[in-house]
Amino acid sequence: MFSPAFRPSELARTFSIVARDPATGHLGVAVQSHWFNVGRLVCWAEPGVGVVATQAMVNPSFGPLGLSAMAAGQPAPEVLASLLAADEGRAMRQVAMVDAQGRVAAHTGAQCMAEAGHEVGQGFSVQANIMANDRVWPAMAAAFRAAQGDLAERLLAALDAAQAEGGDLRGQQSAAILVVDNVRSDKPWEHVELELRVEDHPEPLVELRRLLTLERAYGHMNRGDDLLGKNQVEEALVEYRTAAEMAPSIAELPFWQAVTLAELGRSDEAQAAFTAAFRGDPNLRELLRRLPAAGLLHVDPEQLAVYLRA
Repeated sequence: MFSPAFRPSELARTFSIVARDPATGHLGVAVQSHWFNVGRLVCWAEPGVGVVATQAMVNPSFGPLGLSAMAAGQPAPEVLASLLAADEGRAMRQVAMVDAQGRVAAHTGAQCMAEAGHEVGQGFSVQANIMANDRVWPAMAAAFRAAQGDLAERLLAALDAAQAEGGDLRGQQSAAILVVDNVRSDKPWEHVELELRVEDHPEPLVELRRLLTLERAYGHMNRGDDLLGKNQVEEALVEYRTAAEMAPSIAELPFWQAVTLAELGRSDEAQAAFTAAFRGDPNLRELLRRLPAAGLLHVDPEQLAVYLRA
């Protein structure tokens, strides 16, 4: 009986980057591939511990095992050496990791499909296999070093540079980015700064950037809620307006801004915001109608009727 040497589901032919931001201590990993849902296989991170990218003939256990060893205090180079020593398939693996102290380790097995390679820099590593050419990962490293902005922006700059240089020989399909903060905690889910995946898209990096904009818009909305809870009303409204301006296609953002204004008794501003929201999504009128019964809006029936006519 024919027995294949590998399963297609084990493939993660791709380009990726792992990095630590020295200014914040944030740790991140980002990836793009012509394979469905590549982020599930490649990207691993734990706040205050480290990040791992495992790819090529992927060994997914390198993610949790690598993080566990780094959490126990082992530096990334020792962790990677130990994992590879115990792995009979190491010649087909490509893996990189960065620990919370910024120590970096990377490996490209001799049997990784060309073009394949990696480049390690200060606090980061870029790696790629089955690329269109051998200029891809050097372009990623150069772009990351030169990029401005927060860690997410710099990670995406590296991915964009890879694609601009030719990228995956097979084209594009999925992408992912994961960023965690520098706080170790027994509630690690509270310290995930960013986690986005594009499972299947003709231009996954374009879509990933669109999602990042939405993520940041909703971040402003959440900060507005926090400020409102502290009775910092004007500051909260600035955050709400910023969220709506960043994502004008999301009608629900001005809607909740309008609800807040209505609660504050700022009826003229609320009506203008409701008008913008209803223009984007008429169904929000019915949502507004239901809010008083749920205890989420406290206005008299006459004023509610005015808002519904907005």
